[in-house]
Amino acid sequence: MKIVVLAGGISTERDVSLVSGTGVYKALKRKGHEVVLIDVFLGTNISEEEKENIFSLDRDWSEGIRPVREVKPDLEEIYAMRQNPEDGFFGPNVIDICKMADLVFLALHGMNGEDGRIQAAFDLLNIKYTGTDYVSSSLAMDKALTKKLFAFHQVPTPFGISLKKGQNLPKMKFPCVVKTTHGGSSVGVYLVEQEVDLKEALKDAYTYEDEVVIEQFIKGRELTDVVIDGKALPIVEIVPKQGFYDYKNKYQAGASEEICPAQISSSLTERIQKIAVDAYHALGLKVYARMDFIVDEEENIYCLEANTLPGMTPISLIPQEAAAIGIDYDNLCQWLVDLSMKKYEERAEI
Repeated sequence: MKIVVLAGGISTERDVSLVSGTGVYKALKRKGHEVVLIDVFLGTNISEEEKENIFSLDRDWSEGIRPVREVKPDLEEIYAMRQNPEDGFFGPNVIDICKMADLVFLALHGMNGEDGRIQAAFDLLNIKYTGTDYVSSSLAMDKALTKKLFAFHQVPTPFGISLKKGQNLPKMKFPCVVKTTHGGSSVGVYLVEQEVDLKEALKDAYTYEDEVVIEQFIKGRELTDVVIDGKALPIVEIVPKQGFYDYKNKYQAGASEEICPAQISSSLTERIQKIAVDAYHALGLKVYARMDFIVDEEENIYCLEANTLPGMTPISLIPQEAAAIGIDYDNLCQWLVDLSMKKYEERAEI
């Protein structure tokens, strides 16, 4: 197959996306596909002749991509790297090359990757892509809407409210958690221990967007579970060595211990896996997604959110869960390709 791996972009998760994309690109090449890795925002400046033969070019498209840094990327630097960024989100030649592919593997994370906008554009352009559709992507990306849907479908989740910039601050119990509504990779997440710190957390969160979620803080164990094709994989427990599972602890090797399968009872495992599948269906998700959980001392389970394009870096969680059932990284990537193509085959039969 001719496959484009799309990565990069202009979200706060840009660096993670590039490393995810590199891993997927190399894996699919090893599986025998003709693969190109492209930064969705920067695109590629190539000649018309090169573009026509892009899948057969002798070129390492991952050259120069560096590991995830400890701090989130400077997006102003990214804008400055591209000529005429005002022309739109998609960089030079991106759409043309994606149209030439049999499938686009979305290795994007965060804004303009997981929020449904690229998926909607590709639907209109008849470009096939991996993962869920634009509607469920948008619902899962919006933490305020996710909480409402979880409540309606009886998926347990911490109590929380949404608050728009300029609205009066309600009375809150402390500690609490402030989250940007559309953030990811724990960027724009603040643990607030006391009332005096809440305004500062909100001030920082509003630098990302104009709406936040303020959520009940649940003290407990952090676990996550991937659902692929409607079935839950083994659960991972995440134990940060310092602090909580923030951007640094997620992507710096050795910053957290990840235990897979999680060392929990079979009954708790079954309950978490059932809730993961329930959350998957509550949001109308397809192909795959990862659900994050907190489990308190009484083993009450709280589903925090769904990630529709979870990380595929060397230390990401979905490859660990797949490995626990005997599926290595390369075959995981192939599995996601196959399921995504199946999605289009089933749609054609309707």
